[in-house]
Amino acid sequence: MAQARAPQKDDGLARAIVANDVLAVQAALADRANPNQIWAFGATPLSWAVNVQNPSIVAALLAGGASVNSADQDGVTPLSLACELGEPIIVTQLLDARADVRGVRADGTTPLAICARYGPADAVARMLAMGAAPDRIDSRGQTPLMWAAAAGRTEAIALLLKAGANPNRVSKGGFTPLFFAIKSGVVTATQALLAAGADSAYRGPENTSAAQLALYQKNYGAAALLVPHGVDVTERDRTGEQLLHGAAAGGDTELIRLLLAEGADSNGLTGPSRVTWVTEANFGVPPPPVPPTPPLLIAAANGHKDAMALLLAAGADPRFVAADGTNVLLAAARGGSAATLDYALSLAPVVDVTGPYGMTALHWLLAGGVQPELEAMLRILAAHGARTDIPNKFGATVAQMADGGLTEVKQIFRTVFPDKASVKMAGAAPQTVPDH
Repeated sequence: MAQARAPQKDDGLARAIVANDVLAVQAALADRANPNQIWAFGATPLSWAVNVQNPSIVAALLAGGASVNSADQDGVTPLSLACELGEPIIVTQLLDARADVRGVRADGTTPLAICARYGPADAVARMLAMGAAPDRIDSRGQTPLMWAAAAGRTEAIALLLKAGANPNRVSKGGFTPLFFAIKSGVVTATQALLAAGADSAYRGPENTSAAQLALYQKNYGAAALLVPHGVDVTERDRTGEQLLHGAAAGGDTELIRLLLAEGADSNGLTGPSRVTWVTEANFGVPPPPVPPTPPLLIAAANGHKDAMALLLAAGADPRFVAADGTNVLLAAARGGSAATLDYALSLAPVVDVTGPYGMTALHWLLAGGVQPELEAMLRILAAHGARTDIPNKFGATVAQMADGGLTEVKQIFRTVFPDKASVKMAGAAPQTVPDH
């Protein structure tokens, strides 16, 4: 290979490519500019042309004799770069010029893998027809199928599976194509891999099941697809939650129905977490303990009225009170939903009940700051006779919290509770929740 060099100031070809000027490129080539000169880091005029994503410049260079398989110092060929940047015309141009589909980057990544994630599906089909290996692994143990699955590229997934890609290969990180598909958030990608025989019982890092991963990713559609393939509704994950707790947090009614039909306990409690949090690892200070909590309170705390109704129909106890004093009303006060708060009051009508830190529903609502349904939620509590003069554990009333907090919150609060003046506390603004 010729010695690499930086383009010179008088290098008309380099200037023309950077300027995205097709006529200037053609003129430079006509003036005998070398289409295969090597620039800094092993780049060539063709790779620069691919980078500016101009098919006309690519065509001019190929017609002028540019080598289609020149690789830079990292092993990146024009085809590999074109697949990553995603312009279908350029990918087609390079394949028409018989670009090497078997070449690999320094880390073992193939053009097929990159195209499977970023490029057009017809290019994936052409590469396979030209001899690209559908199951070639890179330095991370990842295959083109994993790349396609990670992006939810269902057409590429189908092509790779048809070409013989293994749906159950495991990467060095402990992930299968199914796990990558779940993380993509594209439900049809999960569906395609399950249909191809992907092992739904495989356990990833930290003994994580496919269904648990789906809930971590909030991919509730994928979780619903996994239920008929067999899930353990009694198992607790590393956070101490069962599948129904995760479904309740997301408010996905279809998934909740499926899990209940599989025998999930509508009153099942969360358990202790096995996760070491950042504050605990770095400073030895764990987060405040979360008491055992049923799905109903989790649904309420996330503002999901319909999920609450499903759980109640399945026997959830509306009178449950957690060890820290949280009931369904106090949970709903943190959920950001006026409809859910109103529903919770129909289940637990004592509007001034106190829970953690001696805080009422009004305390918790204001502690949440500005939120879209703040005024509507305040009006619901006001209609039920909520008091603003009850001090919490730190001596702060709701009125004092409002007057000492954000201006926007104070304005909304005083719109709903205009006649309840607060008594200013001496010193600093009142604490609402403890510092940790």
